[in-house]
Amino acid sequence: MKKPARQSSVSDDQIQALLNRYACPVPFHQVRTRFLGRIASPAIGASPMEGVKGLWSGDLPEFESLDAANELIAALVMGLWNQLARHQERGAPFRLLRMTTPATRQGLAALALTRQQELDGFVEGLFGQDDVVDLPERAHRAMDGLAEMRALFAATAEVADDETRPGSADDMAATLRHLREMTRIVEHEMHEAVLSCTRARRQMLAGLPIKKPTLH
Repeated sequence: MKKPARQSSVSDDQIQALLNRYACPVPFHQVRTRFLGRIASPAIGASPMEGVKGLWSGDLPEFESLDAANELIAALVMGLWNQLARHQERGAPFRLLRMTTPATRQGLAALALTRQQELDGFVEGLFGQDDVVDLPERAHRAMDGLAEMRALFAATAEVADDETRPGSADDMAATLRHLREMTRIVEHEMHEAVLSCTRARRQMLAGLPIKKPTLH
C-alpha cells in the first residue's frame, strides 16, 4: 500500500496571515480559486511552485530566512494546494469562501465583488499564460455558464455601489437570496469543470508513449 502524502494542517486564517505578511496582491479567496484552476488546468506540468510564484507576478517575496521561506511554501503547497487537489474527486465538491453578508448595499457589493474575483482567479489559473486552451466539452459548457455568472456578479456589484439607485430593504434581501443561489450554481459548474478537465488529463496521460528502458 502506498504511503499517503503528508498534508499540512495549516488553517485558512494562518494562510491569510502569511499572505498579508508578504503583501500578496491577490486576496485569499482568489488565491483559492486560482490554485484550483491551475490544478485542473489541461496544461501539462503546471507545478505548485509556479502557482505560488504567480501570486507575486512570477517571483517569490523576500524572506528574512530560509525558515521563513519554508513556512510560506509549506502553507501554500503542502497545505492549501494539497487541500484543493482533493476537489478533483466527484465526492469532494469545491465550496467558495463563505462570508457573513448583511442585506445592505455594502454587504451586497462586497459579496458580489468577492464572487467576481473568485471567478477571475479560477479562469486565470485554468488558462495560465495561454489565451486559448483545449477544454473537454463539459468543461467548455461550464466555463460559458461561469462567464454569464461573472457578468451578473459584476453588474450586481456596480448597482449596489451606486447610492443613486433606489432599493428597499426587501429588494436587498431578495438580491442577497439571488446571490446565494448564484453561488451554488457557480460551485456546481466550477466543480464540473474541474472533474471534466481532470478526466481528460488522466486519459491523455494514460495514452502517452513510454520509452523502453535500457537494461543493464
